[in-house]
Amino acid sequence: MTHTLGEDDWMDKLKKNKTDWQAELEPARYAILFEEDTERAWTSPLNDEKRAGTFICAACKLPLFASTGKFDSGTGWPSFFQPIDDDNIATKRDFKLILPRTEYHCGRCGGHHGHVFNDGPQPTGLRYCNNGLALEFVIEGEELPPLRDE
Repeated sequence: MTHTLGEDDWMDKLKKNKTDWQAELEPARYAILFEEDTERAWTSPLNDEKRAGTFICAACKLPLFASTGKFDSGTGWPSFFQPIDDDNIATKRDFKLILPRTEYHCGRCGGHHGHVFNDGPQPTGLRYCNNGLALEFVIEGEELPPLRDE
């Protein structure tokens, strides 16, 4: 079960303001992660990434998805059926397209990653539809980068 944004008692949150994130991230990544923008479908090289490894938050470097949880959803965005750890994902309701959707964010820095839908494969039946620019990929066997601190 993921956690709802605003619950501060379950993970050591990274508290950094948008100005600091804007200075550290390239503009397109910042727009997606902290202004809740969306990249165009079929533009992310991570959509075709098939190697074993770990997908981490591009802002704070928290591991979010293992390559074993990735699948081709045909939507044009990297998609996963389960996070590495439910505590690494936070959710909130999104009404931007009139119909409510569930938006998900990095549980540590609050960076926006995408939306989760109930049309994914088993065993979870979930589809975490992720903006590729919100992620970085670390090939299996390579050391994960340290978590970014404040």
